[in-house]
Amino acid sequence: MTESLEPDRRTAWRAYIEASQRLFTRLEDDLRVDSAMSFADYHVLVLLAEAPGQRLRMGELAGRLVFSPSRLTYQISSMQRRGLVTRAPCPDDGRGNEAVLTAAGLLTLREAAPHHLHSVRTHLLDDLDDAEVACLYRIFTRLGRRLTGVDDTAAAHTTAPGDS
Repeated sequence: MTESLEPDRRTAWRAYIEASQRLFTRLEDDLRVDSAMSFADYHVLVLLAEAPGQRLRMGELAGRLVFSPSRLTYQISSMQRRGLVTRAPCPDDGRGNEAVLTAAGLLTLREAAPHHLHSVRTHLLDDLDDAEVACLYRIFTRLGRRLTGVDDTAAAHTTAPGDS
């Protein structure tokens, strides 16, 4: 038989699972209503907008999104049909492909961002004080590094929002 979690850890785990699913669903629902796009669409547009030349290799983009290659191919194909991104050969080696943000994709992101940020504030950030935001940052930065296999000692030297 599998060992059970201690009651306080089980309660925390269940609260996290339920609240994170509700939060993600609410953010996605708001994006669909306000901007007619999915959370994945929005995340792709943000990552490309922030990337040098507004382009990323497909493998790097898949890693950042935590998508399988086939899921990313489907996502980019869907966004390409809507004119939000294009695919182009990598200029450095020509063997791989990059996802490239289009002008229409950038405009779509700029129009969606204020609505999405309002949703993030309303459903998460406005209910947290600065210490809680800093705590969330530390927890999820450490967890993300561990899950990606990045040495956690670098995270120990990272300053969280609100820390001085």
